[in-house]
Amino acid sequence: MQIWHIWILIALAFFILEIFTAGFAVACFSFGAIGAAIGALCGLSLLWQLVIFAVISLLALIFVRPLVVKIFYKKGADEKTNADAIIGRKGRVSQTIDPVTGKGRVALDGDDWKAVSENGEKIEKGERVEIIGRDSIVITVKKA
Repeated sequence: MQIWHIWILIALAFFILEIFTAGFAVACFSFGAIGAAIGALCGLSLLWQLVIFAVISLLALIFVRPLVVKIFYKKGADEKTNADAIIGRKGRVSQTIDPVTGKGRVALDGDDWKAVSENGEKIEKGERVEIIGRDSIVITVKKA
Protein backbone atom coordinates (compact mmCIF):
# COMPACT_ATOMS: atom_id res chain seq x y z
CA MET A 1 0.00 0.00 0.00
CA GLN A 2 1.41 3.35 -1.00
CA ILE A 3 1.22 6.54 1.04
CA TRP A 4 -1.32 8.15 -1.30
CA HIS A 5 -3.64 5.19 -0.61
CA ILE A 6 -3.44 5.98 3.07
CA TRP A 7 -4.26 9.65 2.41
CA ILE A 8 -7.32 8.61 0.36
CA LEU A 9 -8.46 6.31 3.21
CA ILE A 10 -8.00 9.20 5.65
CA ALA A 11 -10.10 11.43 3.36
CA LEU A 12 -12.83 8.78 3.19
CA ALA A 13 -12.76 8.40 6.97
CA PHE A 14 -13.20 12.16 7.39
CA PHE A 15 -16.12 12.19 4.92
CA ILE A 16 -17.78 9.29 6.76
CA LEU A 17 -17.21 11.03 10.08
CA GLU A 18 -18.84 14.17 8.65
CA ILE A 19 -22.08 12.22 8.26
CA PHE A 20 -22.30 11.98 12.03
CA THR A 21 -21.39 15.60 12.76
CA ALA A 22 -22.93 18.94 11.91
CA GLY A 23 -21.39 22.05 10.47
CA PHE A 24 -19.22 20.71 7.64
CA ALA A 25 -16.01 21.13 9.65
CA VAL A 26 -14.69 17.55 9.49
CA ALA A 27 -15.19 17.37 5.71
CA CYS A 28 -12.71 20.23 5.29
CA PHE A 29 -10.00 17.88 6.54
CA SER A 30 -10.97 15.48 3.75
CA PHE A 31 -10.03 18.13 1.22
CA GLY A 32 -6.66 18.46 2.93
CA ALA A 33 -6.14 14.70 2.81
CA ILE A 34 -7.00 14.62 -0.90
CA GLY A 35 -4.46 17.40 -1.48
CA ALA A 36 -1.86 15.45 0.47
CA ALA A 37 -2.65 12.35 -1.62
CA ILE A 38 -2.01 14.35 -4.77
CA GLY A 39 1.23 15.57 -3.24
CA ALA A 40 2.23 11.97 -2.49
CA LEU A 41 1.46 10.99 -6.09
CA CYS A 42 3.79 13.78 -7.24
CA GLY A 43 6.56 12.32 -5.10
CA LEU A 44 6.68 14.99 -2.38
CA SER A 45 8.15 14.12 1.02
CA LEU A 46 5.95 13.34 4.01
CA LEU A 47 6.73 16.77 5.48
CA TRP A 48 5.40 18.50 2.36
CA GLN A 49 2.37 16.23 2.36
CA LEU A 50 1.60 17.28 5.93
CA VAL A 51 2.06 20.95 5.01
CA ILE A 52 -0.32 20.54 2.06
CA PHE A 53 -2.80 18.75 4.32
CA ALA A 54 -2.69 21.57 6.87
CA VAL A 55 -2.86 24.41 4.36
CA ILE A 56 -5.71 22.98 2.28
CA SER A 57 -7.66 22.01 5.41
CA LEU A 58 -7.25 25.53 6.80
CA LEU A 59 -8.24 27.15 3.50
CA ALA A 60 -11.30 24.89 3.28
CA LEU A 61 -12.29 25.84 6.83
CA ILE A 62 -11.91 29.54 6.03
CA PHE A 63 -13.44 29.69 2.54
CA VAL A 64 -15.44 26.56 1.71
CA ARG A 65 -17.14 25.85 5.04
CA PRO A 66 -18.90 29.24 5.36
CA LEU A 67 -20.20 28.93 1.80
CA VAL A 68 -21.54 25.41 2.36
CA VAL A 69 -23.08 26.34 5.70
CA LYS A 70 -24.78 29.35 4.10
CA ILE A 71 -26.22 27.19 1.32
CA PHE A 72 -27.40 24.25 3.41
CA TYR A 73 -28.44 26.02 6.60
CA LYS A 74 -30.75 28.66 5.17
CA LYS A 75 -33.25 28.20 7.97
CA GLY A 76 -32.46 30.79 10.58
CA ALA A 77 -33.17 31.09 14.26
CA ASP A 78 -36.27 33.11 13.47
CA GLU A 79 -38.05 30.07 12.04
CA LYS A 80 -40.84 28.95 14.32
CA THR A 81 -40.89 25.34 15.44
CA ASN A 82 -42.83 23.14 17.84
CA ALA A 83 -45.51 25.03 19.77
CA ASP A 84 -44.41 28.40 18.38
CA ALA A 85 -45.35 27.16 14.90
CA ILE A 86 -49.04 27.64 15.74
CA ILE A 87 -48.64 31.43 15.86
CA GLY A 88 -50.40 32.92 12.86
CA ARG A 89 -52.65 29.88 12.40
CA LYS A 90 -56.42 29.93 12.70
CA GLY A 91 -58.51 27.82 15.07
CA ARG A 92 -62.05 27.58 16.40
CA VAL A 93 -63.19 28.55 19.91
CA SER A 94 -64.24 25.35 21.69
CA GLN A 95 -65.16 27.05 24.98
CA THR A 96 -66.20 30.68 25.16
CA ILE A 97 -63.24 32.93 25.92
CA ASP A 98 -64.37 35.07 28.84
CA PRO A 99 -61.87 37.39 30.53
CA VAL A 100 -64.16 37.76 33.57
CA THR A 101 -64.14 34.04 34.43
CA GLY A 102 -60.68 33.42 32.98
CA LYS A 103 -61.96 30.50 30.95
CA GLY A 104 -61.67 29.83 27.27
CA ARG A 105 -60.28 27.24 24.92
CA VAL A 106 -59.39 27.04 21.24
CA ALA A 107 -59.26 23.87 19.13
CA LEU A 108 -56.46 23.58 16.58
CA ASP A 109 -55.43 20.42 14.74
CA GLY A 110 -57.01 18.14 17.31
CA ASP A 111 -55.40 19.94 20.26
CA ASP A 112 -57.36 22.05 22.71
CA TRP A 113 -55.45 25.08 24.01
CA LYS A 114 -56.30 27.35 26.95
CA ALA A 115 -56.81 30.75 25.38
CA VAL A 116 -57.16 34.44 26.23
CA SER A 117 -58.25 37.21 23.90
CA GLU A 118 -55.82 39.85 22.72
CA ASN A 119 -57.76 42.86 23.96
CA GLY A 120 -59.80 41.29 26.76
CA GLU A 121 -62.97 40.86 24.71
CA LYS A 122 -65.36 37.95 25.05
CA ILE A 123 -65.26 35.54 22.09
CA GLU A 124 -68.12 33.10 21.74
CA LYS A 125 -67.86 29.36 21.19
CA GLY A 126 -67.65 28.40 17.50
CA GLU A 127 -66.02 31.62 16.28
CA ARG A 128 -62.83 31.48 14.22
CA VAL A 129 -59.78 33.07 15.77
CA GLU A 130 -56.19 33.72 14.79
CA ILE A 131 -53.42 32.80 17.21
CA ILE A 132 -51.14 35.80 17.76
CA GLY A 133 -49.03 34.69 20.71
CA ARG A 134 -48.18 31.97 23.18
CA ASP A 135 -47.10 32.04 26.81
CA SER A 136 -46.30 28.53 27.98
CA ILE A 137 -49.54 26.58 27.42
CA VAL A 138 -51.83 29.61 27.08
CA ILE A 139 -52.36 31.11 23.65
CA THR A 140 -53.43 34.66 22.85
CA VAL A 141 -56.00 35.01 20.06
CA LYS A 142 -57.95 37.60 18.13
CA LYS A 143 -61.06 37.26 16.01
CA ALA A 144 -60.24 36.08 12.50
